[in-house]
Amino acid sequence: MLSRSTLERYQVIAYLLAIAIGLLAGGLFPAGAGPLEAAVWPILGLLLYTTFTQVPLTRLRLALSSGRFLAAALLGNFLVIPLLVLGLLLLAPDDPAIRLGLLLVLLVPCTDWFITFSHLGGGDARHALAFSPVSLLLQLVLLPVYLWLFLDVEVSASLVQRNLLLAFSGLVLLPLLAAYATERWAERSPARERLVDSLGWFPVPLLALVVLLIAASQAAVVMASIGLLAQLLPIFVGFLVIAALLARLLARLLLLPTSQGRVLAFSFGTRNSFVVLPLALALPASFELAVVVIVMQSLVELLGMAAYLWWIPKHLFPD
Repeated sequence: MLSRSTLERYQVIAYLLAIAIGLLAGGLFPAGAGPLEAAVWPILGLLLYTTFTQVPLTRLRLALSSGRFLAAALLGNFLVIPLLVLGLLLLAPDDPAIRLGLLLVLLVPCTDWFITFSHLGGGDARHALAFSPVSLLLQLVLLPVYLWLFLDVEVSASLVQRNLLLAFSGLVLLPLLAAYATERWAERSPARERLVDSLGWFPVPLLALVVLLIAASQAAVVMASIGLLAQLLPIFVGFLVIAALLARLLARLLLLPTSQGRVLAFSFGTRNSFVVLPLALALPASFELAVVVIVMQSLVELLGMAAYLWWIPKHLFPD
């Protein structure tokens, strides 16, 4: 019988199939791009809601139980990694949409599937669970600050338009508040907790559907920019390698145990791609490549996590 861990372990196959089907459909039926793009929004909202319900938003106090791990996770994700991203940006193509997509997707740490990968990689999943809500709330506050610091005035001005604010409030804040209310409601009985736990089956198939719709609606953009996108592959791979090495360095400096060091590595290597996806989708038409960049990064990351599951416990943080 299929289990959630099996579904999550092989999710990259589902996403690759979804992209292939989407690109094929988009190429064969280009007139359907508009309706397909419109269909992304409600599904994306449901995806974010089901994902946020798996983040322990009502247990923020647990994050304070390990001061050294919390210090390493905050320092790495919100200071060291942004500096790394700024350096990698120098290697990116000189295209505003691509550079914006890179910033959106690489500046925000993952809050969901990194927990699963941490567990599969021999990390202490309790610390991953405790850090997730802190990470989510902090990145929502800091992302506008990073974009203001790293982008030029023209691009920054396009980010404050009404559509972007609506996307953030409607597709990030509302699902976040709904998830918090759901978790509080579920705390009152075991039956309700099991119901919330069952929502954990939905993120993988919903994300596959979102990826399919995006690939279909953006097929022409992908085909026209394949050369530019190919230049991003070394950047994404380099990010994964350097992020893991930074985790090793910080874990050694702060004397973290092996299990916490592994969590740190998975936290640094994974990014919150579909949390920033609605922001990219709300950008003007001239920035549509930013959406493609975010989807591409998430696929490279998932393939990288397969390598992490071998590299992290066996070589970077061995027993």
